[in-house]
Amino acid sequence: MFETLKPQPADKILSLMQTYKADPRTDKIDLGVGVYKDASGNTPVMRAVKEAERRLVADQTTKAYVGLAGDPAFADAMIDLLLADTLPRDRIAAIATPGGTGAIRQALEMVKLAAPAATVWISNPSWPNHASIVNYLKMPKREYRYFDEATRGVDFDGLIADLGTAAAGDVVLLHGCCHNPTGANPTLDQWDRIIATLQDRGAVPLVDVAYQGFGDGLEEDAQATRRIAAAFPNLMIAASCSKNFGIYRERTGILMGIAADAAEATLTQANLNFLNRQNYSFPPDHGARVVTTILTDPTLRADWEAELEQTRSSMLTLRRQLADELRQRTNDDRFDFIADHRGMFSRLGTTEDKVGALRADHGIYMVSDSRMNIAGLNATTVPILAQAIADADI
Repeated sequence: MFETLKPQPADKILSLMQTYKADPRTDKIDLGVGVYKDASGNTPVMRAVKEAERRLVADQTTKAYVGLAGDPAFADAMIDLLLADTLPRDRIAAIATPGGTGAIRQALEMVKLAAPAATVWISNPSWPNHASIVNYLKMPKREYRYFDEATRGVDFDGLIADLGTAAAGDVVLLHGCCHNPTGANPTLDQWDRIIATLQDRGAVPLVDVAYQGFGDGLEEDAQATRRIAAAFPNLMIAASCSKNFGIYRERTGILMGIAADAAEATLTQANLNFLNRQNYSFPPDHGARVVTTILTDPTLRADWEAELEQTRSSMLTLRRQLADELRQRTNDDRFDFIADHRGMFSRLGTTEDKVGALRADHGIYMVSDSRMNIAGLNATTVPILAQAIADADI
């Protein structure tokens, strides 16, 4: 049987990680994988997570399965975090998933159940796994313009023009905040235009929220998603706890399905449960229970929010420092966009050859499309990166 298998294309980011590990240089810099690192290069366990886990170990009396949808308290806590009082709770169906990737996969499986002929629209560029999953599921796919290579900002006119051709029932995958891989995000006024365009076309939003709290703040990063949720009778929201809770390996995510009314939400919930059963039955619980413990305990939540704000502020500081260093070294303001971007990533907007030169000549690893993880830097490595970019004449 296995002799009939064909080689699969290597994941560019995972391959980059392996190449980085094999590089013997001690001054190399990893800006590839999307993981937050502190000033010493570690990905720390947050204080509130440690305390929540301590409580779970002390108090948990069983490891029996939870329901197909996961713990209802986790769904309630995450819906409150992301949507607050935007919608009546009885319009929202939800399932716990193995990370944000699992939520995206289940969302696309839901599209195949509900509207198998629907085209899925993905931003160009986007997180590579978006297109990879859509292609694997053999779903119709189109791209909409997103990134302006000249300004390193959002190509808003191109975005609106492309989405203006979406058909009724098409699904449009949107990044709720901190766009990956570019770091460039629409303004709230632009989000209103996007919403109006999708309403006019009869399209259905699928919002990916992987970085709430990493951009402008917990509440601020939720504003676009809340506006979208309030504007449509049907949509889906995939959210990840990997980054903002720092529990990457616990694979903790959630998929929310917004229905037109309570009766439709009940039907939606049953279908989401069905999809979980077909895929992995009961979702992981440990990370979800950690998140629930933090979000429902005022003291733990306050400590988590404070540490998350420190993380966000440190990334903004690195952005400003890098933009300033580049301005000094190039005597040009063309890299000021780095300070304006939000989240973990920025895209330099240069060629694959120059990205390769940064890797070969300076030991600086970033994805070939010039996406770099700002959180992989520290105050010491920022000037090194800035000089390398200047030397490469990017």
